[in-house]
Formats: sequence, structure tokens, C-alpha cells
Amino acid sequence: MAGPTPEEQAAEARAQSDAARATPDSEPADFPLYPDPGRPREVVPENEAEAPEKVVAGLSSDAVSITTNFDGSDILIYGAVKRETPIPKNAPLQVIVTVEGPAQPLTVWRKERKVGIWINAERVRIGAAPGFYAVATTGPLNQILLPEWDERFRISIPLAMRAFAGPVEVSDTVPFTQALIRLREQSGLYRLDQGSVTLTEETLFRANIQLPANLIEGDYKTRIFLLRDGQVVDVYRAPIEVRKVGLERWLYRLAFDWPFIYGLMSLAVAVIAGWGASTAFRLLRRG
Repeated sequence: MAGPTPEEQAAEARAQSDAARATPDSEPADFPLYPDPGRPREVVPENEAEAPEKVVAGLSSDAVSITTNFDGSDILIYGAVKRETPIPKNAPLQVIVTVEGPAQPLTVWRKERKVGIWINAERVRIGAAPGFYAVATTGPLNQILLPEWDERFRISIPLAMRAFAGPVEVSDTVPFTQALIRLREQSGLYRLDQGSVTLTEETLFRANIQLPANLIEGDYKTRIFLLRDGQVVDVYRAPIEVRKVGLERWLYRLAFDWPFIYGLMSLAVAVIAGWGASTAFRLLRRG
């Protein structure tokens, strides 16, 4: 059987690269959201309050300011394991750190080529996808975390998307979530850094989380998990506040609170800039 022609291969490659376009939904969905089947809510272990090992942690900063020249930031997350008994010998301790940004509903479209034109075809509407999500671990995620505990706490990137909005127009939503993850990984908004958490003598740990320049403002959530035998034995949570400040904040609020005035100002700036460029060009020609 003959294989695909070069033209078909090129079309397939383009379809894969442009398989999806994720667009945030500015308005609430006009139909209810329902949980994705098989993904229970986050459940805290029953023994967390009396866990033999507990996290004591801190952050280098619990606030990030977005200015006009903001080009990203690093958050150092460090801590220790508090225990009243000797270190267990049954399995090595593992640490997972996650930082999650505000969740937003969005629509992922599959593009198809019809009559020589790429158009939006099938879509999946995701009810809650974090705008930023980073996972840092002491080892390979699929080796240190059991699937059932991943489902409980939604630690891995695919499980961080908490709900799909119905009705779903396609039977298989996996390609859409994979496309969204791929696009956001390329833009630095989703990160999986396996082996980046440093753990010393099963007591002291540290992780460095890189925040990209294209952050959205909001309340970010940090979680630190202690694990043994693939099971979560303790969880620590801390907030990070990301806010626009200065001129960036003023323009942001102006655009959302007074869009008409913001539009007039933008038009005035464009007119003045055009007039200034034209005047400068005429002066240069005369000189």
C-alpha cells in the first residue's frame, strides 16, 4: 500500500501544528459545566492532621508585581520536613511542588482545511484551565506518584484542567487537551521540571519556579507534597499574589472599567504618533 504523498505529509504536519487555537471565554458559558468523568475532587488524606512527616516551608516572595518592563520572575520555594520519629526506611521520600495560576474557561478549536482554506471545525470548551501551571519534582513524576493519588490532588498537567463544558461536540477530548497543553508549554505557561527539586538527607528541600513574562494577574496557589511509596503523606499550601502595578495597572483598569475612554485615548495616541512621524519625515526631506 502506497504511503502518503509529500503534499499529504505537509498538510498533516500543518494540521498538527495548528490543530487547536485556545481562546479564553470572556462571558460565562450559556450551558452548565459538569465535571470530567473519573476525576474526583481534591481529597486530603485522612491522616494529614496527624501525619508522621509534615512540611515546614517558605517562599522567597509571596507577591509578584507586573510592570511595563516585566520580563518574568523566579520564586524560590524552600523548606524542611518536620517529624517526631526517625526517618522511615520503607521507601525514599519524594517532594512535588506545584504553582497554579487563576483558572479560566476557554474553547479549543480543531482546524480543518476545506476548499484550500483552514477553518475552525470541532471544538471542546474547557470549563477551568489554569492560566499558568508548573510542576517541579525530585524524580520522574510517573515513578514517584501513583495514578490514584494524582487523580485525588490533580497534580499532573492534564489533570489540572478540572472540568469540561457541555455539551461536548466530539467523542474524544484527549487531542484537544493535548493540543492546549502543547501550545501553553511552547509559550512557557505550562512547565514540568522533573528532578529539579533538591532534597538533602530527606529533610531539607528547595525548588526554583520560573514565572514567564506573559503572566496574568490574580491569586496563584503553591502546593508542596510529601510522598512515600507513591502516596501523599502531607500537603502544604501557600498563596502568591500577582498584580499589575504603576502605569500597567492604570491602563489595565482603564481598558476594563472605561473602555470607551481607553479607545479614544488609543485613537488619539495613534493620530499624534502618525502626525509626528509625518512631520519628522518632511523635515528630514527639507534638510
